[in-house]
Amino acid sequence: MKTRAQKIEEFLKNLNTEINILDYVDTETVNSFEDVRDQIEDSNGFDIEIIYYANAIEYLHDNDPSLRESLSIAEEMGYTPGNLNSEILASLLASQNARNEFYSLEGEITDFFDELEEDEEEDN
Repeated sequence: MKTRAQKIEEFLKNLNTEINILDYVDTETVNSFEDVRDQIEDSNGFDIEIIYYANAIEYLHDNDPSLRESLSIAEEMGYTPGNLNSEILASLLASQNARNEFYSLEGEITDFFDELEEDEEEDN
């Protein structure tokens, strides 16, 4: 029989996300979507760094060809045009995309923890 932590690990491992959630989460201590999110945030797991000009340009071309979204993110974070480059813009956008992708899984993660709790109550 699998332990609670093993069930959580298996579930999180099978989520389709840009980041490897298990790199940032202690399956022994999470009990909710919020716990998972907080551990990823605390470990800077949503901070994606895209390095090298060619990689940054390719990412921006594929995900924000007009640069509107990435420039908006940069503005919200206090960047000025003088301290921006393609790598910063691509990294900011990739980080937001990873965060948004994770948040889109909130219902699925919440349902998993609810079912896990119900199963544990039935077993007791």
